[in-house]
Amino acid sequence: MTISILETLWQPLRLSIQVSLISTVLVAFTGAALGYVLSRKDFFAKDVIDAIITLPMVLPPTVTGYYLILVLGRRGFLGEIIYNWTGWTIAFTWQAAAVASFVVSFPLMAKTARAAIDSVNPELEKASLLLGKGEIETILKVTLPLAWRGLLAGVVLSFARGIGEFGATLMLAGNIPGKTATMPIAIYSATQSGDYPLANYLVIILTILSLSVIYATIRLSKRGGVYDK
Repeated sequence: MTISILETLWQPLRLSIQVSLISTVLVAFTGAALGYVLSRKDFFAKDVIDAIITLPMVLPPTVTGYYLILVLGRRGFLGEIIYNWTGWTIAFTWQAAAVASFVVSFPLMAKTARAAIDSVNPELEKASLLLGKGEIETILKVTLPLAWRGLLAGVVLSFARGIGEFGATLMLAGNIPGKTATMPIAIYSATQSGDYPLANYLVIILTILSLSVIYATIRLSKRGGVYDK
């Protein structure tokens, strides 16, 4: 491959990894926190909140992207306020791609985290509280260590979902080569323009990256005893 082709491959790969890592870090903390709340707390409209966070999993990505435009676009609810204050809009930037990645992968983390925490025996948490430990300390020393397998699965699923995000990213971030064109968008563009060799390279790289992440997680889980008999 020539240097120009390598640069063409590297730009969307770098952007996809950058966007997915940022969104995954944010999703890991917020999704785990919401998963804990939904698992352990009872409050008004709990089911409504659960339904709302599930929406991005069932809505077409373009619809999710349209909602993001309504909220964060230059003339959106929050986007207009931000633009009037700063003169900057998040639309058609790499940050928009990170936001889209976050929104579509958040439900996976929240749902997986809730299931993982549901599997932890509440009596163990009660015992910790009776021994004088605070709720935060109990979460950190009892709940999370016991739920780590499910939480790790949620993180991996979120990363994989984020790096493969297309529709919502295209709607909010657009298709600007070198700026907002992530791997899936670059694959779409290459296919539309008839550049199938480039599309093939991109597809292979994205597939290898996704498989590597999943394989590394399986190996890590084995070392941690997930598959111990």
